[in-house]
Amino acid sequence: MRDVVEIGLGKTAQRGYHLDDIAIVPSRRTRDVDDVSTSWQLDAYQFQIPCVGHPSDATMSPASARRLGELGGLGVLNVEGLWTRYEDPTKVLEELASLDEEAHATRRLQEVYAEPIRPELIAERVREMREGGQTVAVRVSPQHTLTLAPVILDAGVDILVIQGTLVSAEHVSTTDEPLNLKEFIADLDLPVVAGGCTDYKTALHLMRTGAAGVIVGLGGDEWSTTESVLGIRVPMATAIADAAAARRDYLDETGGRYVHLIADGDLQTSGDIAKALGCGADAVMLGEPLSLCEEAPASGAWWHPAASHPKLPRGAFGVAGEPLGSMEKLLHGPADEPDGQLNLFGGLRRAMAKCGYRDLKEFQKVGLVLDR
Repeated sequence: MRDVVEIGLGKTAQRGYHLDDIAIVPSRRTRDVDDVSTSWQLDAYQFQIPCVGHPSDATMSPASARRLGELGGLGVLNVEGLWTRYEDPTKVLEELASLDEEAHATRRLQEVYAEPIRPELIAERVREMREGGQTVAVRVSPQHTLTLAPVILDAGVDILVIQGTLVSAEHVSTTDEPLNLKEFIADLDLPVVAGGCTDYKTALHLMRTGAAGVIVGLGGDEWSTTESVLGIRVPMATAIADAAAARRDYLDETGGRYVHLIADGDLQTSGDIAKALGCGADAVMLGEPLSLCEEAPASGAWWHPAASHPKLPRGAFGVAGEPLGSMEKLLHGPADEPDGQLNLFGGLRRAMAKCGYRDLKEFQKVGLVLDR
């Protein structure tokens, strides 16, 4: 039974755990690191590392998305971002990278994102991503899915990511016609990833829409202000484990349909990645860590997509930091610092080998312990 705490007369709260609250427990077996596989598959698309690029303009351009694909991951471009609002957003990105006052930065983000989305640029950016020969994925918000979907689908993407701060399968509105995810996905012949979500019920309902993948978490990190603005905080270890339980029940319900879980939040080091996968995720969505590679389009600055919301921004602007190295060094090493921020997936492979697991599906069974 879940640990429930009484916080006052007539009001209880479930106890949740963050990734920092848990640790991985090695098994009786170890394995040679060269015998470990970090590959995973989403629908028909195979990837060598369980890494999905967070669709922030700070990290994902057509070029950096292609590069992430070349290195074994999946880049996701935001079709509501700067690359579909400006013919050449590099000057805007250079300006944003030079900002150093957070209050001014938020206003400036709102200003540059006030430029309207240009449908012809969506097709152009997809074409640029396609040139690399990698899997092409784009992100759209639930609010704009019905409007932008025809353009996105005509452009010929491989994977569609419908992502908001929180996404449910049952959005209620008395003013607008809400997106019916189940009907929308049923009409498509490409895989859809939907999220974020934070609990068992929402994850299960998103799986029942036919989504190929579900994003777990809100992308929370030190720059996220979702808790201070909305009062919502996600203990990621618990959220992932709950979503994994929903997946097990959905497997039984459908007779074997597997939905992939993509963890998004509290992920800074290779140890964080290993713990997220050990809780049951199939892959992780990386944002701020990728902003610190040389290929990042904002040159080390970082912001969440919701940080530019015109009425209620939810995310502080992270001023540009010094690059840690190339994207290849960040993902595959070699590392010349011992803090786990470099060679992220080499660290994951080593964790799997130390615990004796051959692949990611096996590693989801690793033992965990509360250590604080």
